[in-house]
Amino acid sequence: MRLYVDSNYLSPYAMSVFVALHEKAIPFEIAPVDLEAGAHREAAFARTSLTQRVPVLVDGDFALSESSAIDEYLDDTYPGTPLYPAEPKARARARQLQAWLRSDLMPIRQERSTEVVFLRPVERPLSDEAKAAAARLFSAGIELLGDGREHLFGRWSIADTDLALMLNRLLLNGDSVPARLAAYATHQWRRPSVQLWVNQQRP
Repeated sequence: MRLYVDSNYLSPYAMSVFVALHEKAIPFEIAPVDLEAGAHREAAFARTSLTQRVPVLVDGDFALSESSAIDEYLDDTYPGTPLYPAEPKARARARQLQAWLRSDLMPIRQERSTEVVFLRPVERPLSDEAKAAAARLFSAGIELLGDGREHLFGRWSIADTDLALMLNRLLLNGDSVPARLAAYATHQWRRPSVQLWVNQQRP
């Protein structure tokens, strides 16, 4: 099995699949793609990635892009640590959260890129738009976590890693994060599969 990731190891979506593979204990090799050089637009990669984006998982003669689709494929196909809750409503909620984190909160993603998580913080303050997005993120996180819960759905799921990454865009940059969510994100960040990605060598 092969996982195509960005060569800088900054993609939150590549991280999600990387963590999922390690949680499932599936052997795989990493194939870095130089996005800055446009390698993802070359014909050879386009034949592998339908969307010409990373991550891409190649499992035998099957290639799949888009991280949440890959996570679901792995959970449906391989045994090991479940990536999603078994109960249908909780599973749907986890997928909802993943979709929301990937499609909304753009001001946070723009002003607090994953470089602040994996490389260095930035000094500029959040804009009003980013503060409003952060308030929505905090509200959703607190609603989902309830009181004193370590994981969103009782036991770990890949949605925990995805939510922790979004929170850490703020927390690791020194922005204000509610104590309950800060403790949650810090706990999730200690997970061994997450630390394997955090500790990748970056240019």
